[in-house]
Amino acid sequence: MPKVAYSEEDREKIRERLILAALERISSQGIQHTTVEQIYQEVGISRSFFYSFFPTKEDLVVETLYFQQPRVLALARRLMSDPALGWRQGITQFLNACCYGEKSGIAVLSIEDQQRIFRRLSPESARAFRERQIRLFGSLLECFGVNPNQRRVALFTNLCLTVLIIRRAIPETLPFFVPEAADESVACQIRGIVDLLEGFRREDSAAP
Repeated sequence: MPKVAYSEEDREKIRERLILAALERISSQGIQHTTVEQIYQEVGISRSFFYSFFPTKEDLVVETLYFQQPRVLALARRLMSDPALGWRQGITQFLNACCYGEKSGIAVLSIEDQQRIFRRLSPESARAFRERQIRLFGSLLECFGVNPNQRRVALFTNLCLTVLIIRRAIPETLPFFVPEAADESVACQIRGIVDLLEGFRREDSAAP
């Protein structure tokens, strides 16, 4: 007989399994190639039961991004505390892990993904998403030993998202970019971000 009643604890476990399945799928194959059917079948529930947790695929994606934020921060802290890595090496490895999320299990949104999700979010949800994103990038700056004032957090957020998006967009979304130089372009952008953060640290050290 199929189970027809679930406790709150059961539902919470199923919800987390759905998010974990979505994170694995999205990080490895992208949002566009990840379907609701793949996820609920992997978890072993019905389509209708899936929608009792997440009204839309976009709602699941947003929750997946929220779920991975502490993991991303934990990765940064682990790299920065690794005695075998220097300061620049730790940040460089972290940014590389984010850019090549399919290798490190980190979900990265394409331009199309961002547009699709933004259109589906209410103004309140969009504002909450932006606030949580700002907190994450501020926490990352603190992890890197940089004072996270508002201007720095905004700039760091934009620069990081730019390199993530460009790496994801070549060549399908940005066909005039040269795909053979994509990895080298990403490496140059990452070096630029690390140089910027190093400059911020010097500013902080010189401040009275």
